[in-house]
Amino acid sequence: MREPTPTEALDLVGRHEAGQEIPERMRADVRLLGSLLGRVLRESGSEGLYEDVERLRVATIEAYTDESAEAFARAAAIADSFTVQRADEVARAFTVYFHLVNLSEEHQRVRLLRDRDGRPEREGAADSIGSAFAALSAEVGQDAALERLQNLRFHPVFTAHPTEARRRAISTGIRRLSGLLDERDAALNDSDQRRAERRMLEEIDTLWRTAPLRPEKPSPTDEVRAVMAVFDDTLFTTVPRVYRRVDDTLQGSSTGSRPPIVRPFVRVGTWVGGDRDGNPFVTAKITRQAAAIASEHVLLGLERATNRIGRSLTLDAESTPPSDALLALWGRLRSADEDAADDIAKRSPNEPHRRILLLIARRIAATRTRNADLAYRDPEHLLQDLRTVQESLAAAGAARQAYGGLQQLIWQVETYGFHLAELEVRQHSAVHAKVLAELDAGGARSEQTEEVLEVFRAISHIQERFGPRAAGRYIVSFTQSAQDLANVHRLARYAVGPDAAPPVLDVIPLFETFADLQAAPAILAEIADNPEFSARLEQTGRRLEVMLGYSDSSKDVGPVAANLALYEAQAAIAAWAEETRIELTLFHGRGGALGRGGGPANSAILAQPPHSVDGRFKLTEQGEVIFARYGDPVIAMRHIDQVAAAILMASAPSNEERNRSAAERYASIAQTMADASRARFFSLVKAPGFAPWFATVTPMEEVGLLALGSRPARRGLSVESLEDLRAIPWVFAWTQARINLAGWFGLGSALDAVGDEDLLVEAYAQWPLFRAMIDNVAMSLAKADDRIARQYLALGDRDDLAELVMDEMARTREWVIRIAGGDGLLANKPVLQRAVKLRSPYVDALSLLQLRALRSLRDTPDDQTPDAGQQRLLLLSVSGVAAGLQNTG
Repeated sequence: MREPTPTEALDLVGRHEAGQEIPERMRADVRLLGSLLGRVLRESGSEGLYEDVERLRVATIEAYTDESAEAFARAAAIADSFTVQRADEVARAFTVYFHLVNLSEEHQRVRLLRDRDGRPEREGAADSIGSAFAALSAEVGQDAALERLQNLRFHPVFTAHPTEARRRAISTGIRRLSGLLDERDAALNDSDQRRAERRMLEEIDTLWRTAPLRPEKPSPTDEVRAVMAVFDDTLFTTVPRVYRRVDDTLQGSSTGSRPPIVRPFVRVGTWVGGDRDGNPFVTAKITRQAAAIASEHVLLGLERATNRIGRSLTLDAESTPPSDALLALWGRLRSADEDAADDIAKRSPNEPHRRILLLIARRIAATRTRNADLAYRDPEHLLQDLRTVQESLAAAGAARQAYGGLQQLIWQVETYGFHLAELEVRQHSAVHAKVLAELDAGGARSEQTEEVLEVFRAISHIQERFGPRAAGRYIVSFTQSAQDLANVHRLARYAVGPDAAPPVLDVIPLFETFADLQAAPAILAEIADNPEFSARLEQTGRRLEVMLGYSDSSKDVGPVAANLALYEAQAAIAAWAEETRIELTLFHGRGGALGRGGGPANSAILAQPPHSVDGRFKLTEQGEVIFARYGDPVIAMRHIDQVAAAILMASAPSNEERNRSAAERYASIAQTMADASRARFFSLVKAPGFAPWFATVTPMEEVGLLALGSRPARRGLSVESLEDLRAIPWVFAWTQARINLAGWFGLGSALDAVGDEDLLVEAYAQWPLFRAMIDNVAMSLAKADDRIARQYLALGDRDDLAELVMDEMARTREWVIRIAGGDGLLANKPVLQRAVKLRSPYVDALSLLQLRALRSLRDTPDDQTPDAGQQRLLLLSVSGVAAGLQNTG
């Protein structure tokens, strides 16, 4: 089959783009950035590179649109024809292209959000806090709705990710490009536009020249600093803006001139530097450092904000007289910092409120530098001083100064304290049991035992320095009995000895496997009677957190049975909590990928069982998801607004009744689906030789060579059974192979077992959990590719397993389309469908390059060293496919 002429190629590419109905401004961005990348490739000094990239690009687009075996074979032949060095360059070019396309999509989304300015995405949708509050008020009355709003809590917990593919240096470069796109949009003339484009060209050239692979794995402190970048760039200022937008909705034109109605409802947690389950590099020393780094960032942010607001408060004492409380505060601050106070007084004559805030800023700085004479003891004392200033301004008639920028500073202190993020420790229950057995036996203590005990001392140190909120949540992985939870308190007592008080601990069970989820209510009922656990419950007003693991349960019984089991577990735990008067917060261990509970968070929240949310939602945010949701201020505001709206609406009587009645009506369907899907899943993963076959047909083994995260991707040296493998790389490997099996396998057989199409279509309309499942699987299958999947599966020389996978994929795709409607996957979600179709042929190009590398490595005899060039090509393609599909694990 001949290659198309240049004119035919351009027409083919144009038709592919036009077929996706890309918004014109986004299309212009993609073309501009793509043309700049093309220029960079032509100027790279590698002769023929641009032409080779274009050849493969056109061929994969033709294969995608034509769907013929001949077109696909020609694209594969082009990928195979490159030298290893040229294939390396082509893979890098496609990866940079994906970064630019992702940026264009994000930029378009920001444009739309700015244009809409907080209005619902569609008429009548309760997808913002303001619209959700109005909808809830209509159901329960305004007073009850206001009470629920004021008790709202959204608690994202940032975690490091063992398969995060994008380097921080590349993320930073993309952020700079985003700013340049903004500049170009705002350009007033051709000269400004050309200047922005010239700087874009420089940034894209830098992206091209930046090594896409890390030379070595990041350390846990590197991961801490990466998360701090999100705080510095967006979260510190974005969260109070969310509060302000809510207050704008509630108070209208009076907002900013009266005390706010909204209370701070965001709390940020982190596992980065605290999660030691399976990560030997996270030590007690690292945990201390993580807390110190976070505190440094938030205190510096508070210091700068206080200085900025203080310098702006040039209110004269004649027009805005200070209160007696403010004058008394000035006296206290002046006596503690006399020289600075005298200097500030000279620079701020007759401006008492300005003087106070500038001295408060110095005290915040002293807290950061640990100057004991000036430092604040805790955030509450800082809040007390700020409120004294606020009350004085309000009493003097300066309400807009009292409830404007100063209020936002108060919100920041209330949200972040002196610690920024609440550092959570996680450890495996088996480690605790082993250490306690050694301690109880007496004798010399092992290095592991000393390290486990030192963690509790580190928690005590963090609480003493930054306050009890800074640390204290202790998560027990693989909780299988009440004793697993009680062991944490025993270890804390061992750590501090008989004469000292142990740290304040909120011990959180993590139920991960299918069996553990089923046993959860009985375990919780037993531990609630434990004296130490019960005492802590009373101290907290009977508040309790329970964590549910999405990853291991899905790897344990398959995604369908796991999702249904998670729903049942939540319903049972929520019922137990209601009976025992416990204020429950369910902590959702969700990943970014669909095989790990990923997908739209707001849809998932609205599908939860009655009383399992009750105004509180906590979840993990991992790796690339952190930067996707919180990397841009506008998108971060929208995400928080949307999730908070769903939290508010989840407890609306109409939503709870909808979920309750649907769960009852479709209970028999759920049971049939769980049984059939689990049986189908077991027929695959329990087949003899499955684990080594899986490692052969995916780049699982090679993932361990990538310098991605500090945490090891697997528990052993090789994959001999599914238990050797962590859940995150299980998802990662199937994603790379363009099969995405972890997100859908077993659903087709489950729907076959039900068989009644009309009933299933009805369930899709009436049952939120089922709808979310079908929609998520549609997304997972849309990112898969049959032809490429078969190429990967052929590497394993197991036709029986390969056909089992492909048969289930076809069955699942057919059912999902029939249930969701339309003529293809995601037909009811055109924006998402467009994004997937736009990327797919380009991802195909990288998959073909990955396949040639993987074949070469698989064909290498055991007694020979694998080709380093092919290894590098495979790792480059892994990074590129992750960028193209916009998720790893």
